[in-house]
Amino acid sequence: MWLVVPAPAGHSNDAAPATFLAMRAPEHISSARLTLRRPVHTDAQAIYQAYAGDASVTRMLAWPCHTSIDDTVAFIDWSDSEWATRSVGPYVILDQSGAVIGSTGLDVEAPHRAATGYVLARQAWGHGYATEATHTMAVLADELGISRLYALCHPENRASTNVLRKTGFMREGLLRRHTVFPNLHPAAPHDVECWARLSGESWSQPG
Repeated sequence: MWLVVPAPAGHSNDAAPATFLAMRAPEHISSARLTLRRPVHTDAQAIYQAYAGDASVTRMLAWPCHTSIDDTVAFIDWSDSEWATRSVGPYVILDQSGAVIGSTGLDVEAPHRAATGYVLARQAWGHGYATEATHTMAVLADELGISRLYALCHPENRASTNVLRKTGFMREGLLRRHTVFPNLHPAAPHDVECWARLSGESWSQPG
């Protein structure tokens, strides 16, 4: 399963000011079955092997499949920059055994607005982890005072639209030729669906 995940290696939101939020996000979050935490450099090999270097997992993501561990290290460097300047950023997703199985996060664009998404390793598909992680990001956004949380999704990705629906996001429309998917051929702008959830709106519980 996958969404268009914010915070790819090499991404930059130059329009954003250096600081946004009145409070800093926690670097560790626990949900029913998952641990979400800020990535560290010792995670690089696990991230690369679990999902970032897997062409089938990254097919519909907005960042290129990692071709070496150097790409993954660059992502963690970028994550450190996001956490330093925006008080929140990517999280790696750990299962109950402590293994890295994916990532999620918040890409804060303004004090009231952020994007989210997720990516999961193939062995983690079909267990409800995407719903649990997305629900956790929605709760975090509320706690940080973010009033609008949105996600972009390829129109063919019905599994992820189901996750968004279950976690209280509403489909707002189609953004035509909006996002380049570098792992699709040809790598050209594709339509994406925009889904959003406003602070205080209800959602279904994961599971």
